Amino acid sequence: MIKKILFADSGKGHSEELLRYLLELPALQDISLNILHVVPPQVTTQAMSDKWEEGGKILAETIQHLQLDPSKVNTLLRQGDPKLTVREVADEIDADLIIMGSRGLKRLESILENSVSQYVFQLTGRPMLLVKDDIYVKKLNRIMVAMDRSAVAEQSLDLALFLMQNIKGGEVILARVNPDLSPDLLPISPAEAEQNPILAEAAKKARQRGVKYRCVVTAGRPGEKICELAEQNNVDLLMLGSPERRPSVAKALPDLDRLLGTSLSDYVRVYANCPVLLVRTPT
Repeated sequence: MIKKILFADSGKGHSEELLRYLLELPALQDISLNILHVVPPQVTTQAMSDKWEEGGKILAETIQHLQLDPSKVNTLLRQGDPKLTVREVADEIDADLIIMGSRGLKRLESILENSVSQYVFQLTGRPMLLVKDDIYVKKLNRIMVAMDRSAVAEQSLDLALFLMQNIKGGEVILARVNPDLSPDLLPISPAEAEQNPILAEAAKKARQRGVKYRCVVTAGRPGEKICELAEQNNVDLLMLGSPERRPSVAKALPDLDRLLGTSLSDYVRVYANCPVLLVRTPT
């Protein structure tokens, strides 16, 4: 599942808080933690030296703030374009998960504002956990997984069950948004929701893993409804699959649908009121 985490630290935002809560999970006690700070190229040697020193301090402060044993953390200080360097380092260490802060910029704004997290998401094939600057980060006791028939949704479910193992009071919410479901049939009780063919299989897997779960089904636009369900259920972490759609020859190029905000994952990334873990490949 998750054995190596790459935490791309900018020295601000709530991503450090979420990382602390992740490291408390029983399932992640033996992970390899890699903390990266990227120093952008500078015009003068002195400016570069100053930025390099500042980056070293940020890494040291992060370890101190998280109360980590320095001997058990791999710190990386690199120079380059952050958008490219984060992805390159993730490939270099073969990270199972990338964690980054995000300003939650909408659509074209992410391009015009030169959003690092958005570009990394476009170009990486690895699961990515985005933590917006304007949300409240909580202890991880309730994870919601957006379910459909895709393989990547199944991977999201497996990861959620892995993270919630042995968590006292922990719960995985299995959510299904059916755009074709008549609003007249709502609301649907948890017992009825569990009869949904997709959620029935997910619930079976949760029972087998010994993880407490609850099923919810609703109708409407998937992006909007997923965000609504996350808020209504006071979710600590939202997980959904974001399958790779580009041909292999274009994997080094951004996905324009996501950059322009027309994909489900991009909508949820922007509007969800909790951290979002986007699963891209098997973990």
